[in-house]
Amino acid sequence: MEDQNKDITKNTFFTRGCKSAPHDNDRNNNIFKHGCCKLDNVEWLNSVSIPQSQKKFDCVEVRFKNSHKAFYRVSDDYEIKAGDIVAVESSPGHDIGIITLTGETARLQMKKKGIDPNSEDISKVYRRARLSDIEKWINAVKLEDLTMQKTKAIANDLNLEMKFNDIEYQGDNTKAIFYYTAVERVDFRELIKILANEFNIRIEMKQIGVRQEASRIGGIGSCGRELCCATWLVNFRSVTTNAARTQQLSLNPQKLAGQCGKLKCCLNFEYDNYTDALKSFPDNRIILKTKKGEAIHHKTDVIKEIMWYSYVEDKSNILAIPIDKVKQIIDDNIRGVLPEKLEDYAHVTERKIEFENALDQDDLGRFD
Repeated sequence: MEDQNKDITKNTFFTRGCKSAPHDNDRNNNIFKHGCCKLDNVEWLNSVSIPQSQKKFDCVEVRFKNSHKAFYRVSDDYEIKAGDIVAVESSPGHDIGIITLTGETARLQMKKKGIDPNSEDISKVYRRARLSDIEKWINAVKLEDLTMQKTKAIANDLNLEMKFNDIEYQGDNTKAIFYYTAVERVDFRELIKILANEFNIRIEMKQIGVRQEASRIGGIGSCGRELCCATWLVNFRSVTTNAARTQQLSLNPQKLAGQCGKLKCCLNFEYDNYTDALKSFPDNRIILKTKKGEAIHHKTDVIKEIMWYSYVEDKSNILAIPIDKVKQIIDDNIRGVLPEKLEDYAHVTERKIEFENALDQDDLGRFD
C-alpha cells in the first residue's frame, strides 16, 4: 500500500486521469483509469444502442488538468472511446487531453451545461495523440513544478502582492496558464514580460478565488477527510451564516470556517433538510405560560425534535421538552389554560453556566 501511494505521489499525471505516467515509446492505451482524478465520469448510456437511422453524436468531452473540461467536435473518420489521449484544437497550437465522455452521454452533458452542439464555436479534435505529441506533453508537464518555483521567486523580487497556486502547461509546450490569488488588483505586465523571456512560452494569467485555491492545493478538513472541493465539488454555492443558525450550530468562526477562510461548503449539504424539518416546529418566540411562571426558548435540537426552555426567573435551569408537548402547552395557553409546571413535560434538564467577559471572541458577521 505504501508503494502504491508513493507511485501516486510521483505521478504528476494523476490529476489528469492517468493511473501512471505515460511513456513516449508506446500509445499509452491503458493509462486511463476511473477514479484517478477529481469529478470522474461514467458513460452510463454506453451499453444502449442508438437507432440505425440516427447519426452518431459527433462531440466528445475532454478532460485536462484538475478536472478542467471542454467539448470538442470529432470527425466521422475517427473511432475514439473514453480514455483515449487526443490532440485538440487550441489557440495557439494544440493541447493534449483525455476523452471522458462520448456518444449520447456527452450529448446530455452538453445539454445540462447549456452548450449548443451545433455551434460553430466548438473546437475540433485533431487526432489521437501521436508519440511525438505525447513526448511534448510529458516534457511540458515536467516543467510545471520548476516553473512554479521560478515564478514565485520572480514575483517576490518584483514585490507583487499575489500568490501563485498552480500552473498548467499546454500539451504542445507553447503556452501556460498561471493561476493566482490576490487581495487587490495587481499590475503584472512586467512579470509577464520576464516570464515570457524566461520560459519562451505564451503566458496567460488567471485570477481565482480562495475557494478555488483550496480546491487546487487540497488538504484535510476538520472531519478528517480530504477537502470536498479537492475531490468532487466544483460548483461553489454561496454559504451564509443563516445556514449555521438554521442548523442550530454554535456560531464559532474558528469551527465554521474552512481552510480557505470562508464558511465551510458542507454547511449547505443538510441545510434543506433542516429547513423542511423546522416547518413542523412551533415559533420559538412564543413564551410558554405556566402556573410556576413564564418560560422562554433557549435552543432547539432539530434531529431529536426537542426544544429547550427555562423560566424567566431561573435561566440557569434549562428543560428539554418534545415539540408535541410544546405545541400542547401553546394550545392550552391560547384557550386560557395554564399547566402546573414545565417539569411535568420535560425529560432532560441541563444546568447552564453563564460566563461574563469571555475572551478571544470573534464576530461571525465578518463572513456575511
